[in-house]
Amino acid sequence: MKIFPAIDIKDKKCVRLIKGDFNNKTEYKISPLDQASKYKDHGFQNLHIVDLDGALTGKTINLDIIQQIVSKYDLKIEIGGGIRSLDSIKQYIDAGVEKVILGSGAIKNKEFLKEACENFKSQIALGLDAKDGNLSVSGWKENLNVKTIDFLKEVNSYGASRIIYTDINRDGMKTGPNFDETLKIAELSNCPVVISGGVSSINDIKKAKELNNNKIEGIIVGKAIYDGDIKLDELAKEISA
Repeated sequence: MKIFPAIDIKDKKCVRLIKGDFNNKTEYKISPLDQASKYKDHGFQNLHIVDLDGALTGKTINLDIIQQIVSKYDLKIEIGGGIRSLDSIKQYIDAGVEKVILGSGAIKNKEFLKEACENFKSQIALGLDAKDGNLSVSGWKENLNVKTIDFLKEVNSYGASRIIYTDINRDGMKTGPNFDETLKIAELSNCPVVISGGVSSINDIKKAKELNNNKIEGIIVGKAIYDGDIKLDELAKEISA
């Protein structure tokens, strides 16, 4: 199972948000480049990056940082945050990222998702962020009256190569991932699913692995690393892909 340590970038700094709330933000002294270096040094091969400036503006604000991380550390990067055009996707793919995560832009415009999957085969991941079973968009400020399962049924055939399922109520809260809902998504999905939101300890990683479900591709770990609840040395021991 793949482990995706996370880097959220805002104003060129590493930050973490609670439940996606920009007013509930913690800044960390380490730069995104140095944090990526730490992950690489500990043997991680995959990296989850969110451009929070991009999420707010719809532009590839931190493309230069992504280019530096790719060129220096040879990590398999998935990146999301305000990606709303084929041009933005191309910029990231040209920079060397492995997958581009589409969220609000794809959920609000299913044709965009379809076109992206057709143009960038195997390089599009779909971010499904849910609160109480319903999809949320626009930085989680807008809760749609659409069941995550129902939306997935509509777009399942489009050709996304990965789904990142986040339970918003758990994101940044370190209360443990929502394994039950993630498994429901995985059962329905035509592509592998990555668990996101709520990881609190190394036991959550072990539990994810014990699911022994080949539809679960990996798990994202963010705040628990930055707060010291999970040490990179012990997390690295769980790397299996």
